[in-house]
Amino acid sequence: MATAHDPETPSGDERPPLRADFLRELLVAPAGPLARLEVVPESASTNAELAAAVAHDPAAWPAPALLVAEHQPGGRGRLGRSWTTPPRTALLGSLLLRPDVPREALSWLPLLAGLATARALRATAGVEAVVKWPNDVLVPDPGAGEPAPLRKVAGILAEVLPDGGVVVGVGVNVAQRRDELPVPTATSLALAGAATTDREVVLVALHEAFGEVLARWQDAGGDAHAAGLAPARAEGSATLGTRARVERVAGGDVLGLATGLAPDGGLEVRLDDGTTTVHHSGDVHHLRPHD
Repeated sequence: MATAHDPETPSGDERPPLRADFLRELLVAPAGPLARLEVVPESASTNAELAAAVAHDPAAWPAPALLVAEHQPGGRGRLGRSWTTPPRTALLGSLLLRPDVPREALSWLPLLAGLATARALRATAGVEAVVKWPNDVLVPDPGAGEPAPLRKVAGILAEVLPDGGVVVGVGVNVAQRRDELPVPTATSLALAGAATTDREVVLVALHEAFGEVLARWQDAGGDAHAAGLAPARAEGSATLGTRARVERVAGGDVLGLATGLAPDGGLEVRLDDGTTTVHHSGDVHHLRPHD
């Protein structure tokens, strides 16, 4: 029989639904930062659904607004990769923002979302979350090997809308057992031995962390370096200081040492000949370790 302490075989009773009214009391104005919060039973993609809703009736979706789904059979990751989860096992949401920053600063949003997500998971779930550039959140998975390898627990996809708004989608694997993971290189908070797998607790922590990070970024006019967020992002990086293989969408691999973040959030890689190249998330198919 499954128990709350057995992440490999959770029962349905351990996967309660999100309480929309309770979350609104905590997160929607005047008590919280959001203007609107909706929880739906299923969405093929919360990013696509929220973008369509905003396009249809912008006045009904004042920013910041959050759409959360209990089940997402057709989620999208970076470069169109799929991301699916069983019902009520993950946090799947998209946040509508209208940041008061220069448009060129928006390239930092996915990286800052990764920083906020890692901070929230460390503080609330007690896991050693780090971020693989640009925005995959990784945690040690003790059940996947010894020493515990880093596995992906959360993914982020940010998309700019035609009207200038931004939708930031976040998917956090919370309660999946190993045979329910979307890919073999993923894990869940339950499998990582998290202090909590209460999705409501994690959701509130995520929005507290997002609010703090985004406020600092906007106060600095969208300059992540001036806001002190670029160094913070670097400190929690699983990529910087390691040798990496950058597999480019256009073809051809780049091998070198990942040394830092460019002013626009691009990844700086120092080649063996001493030259430095800068790579942006939309141009990179995969980023892999390289010995």
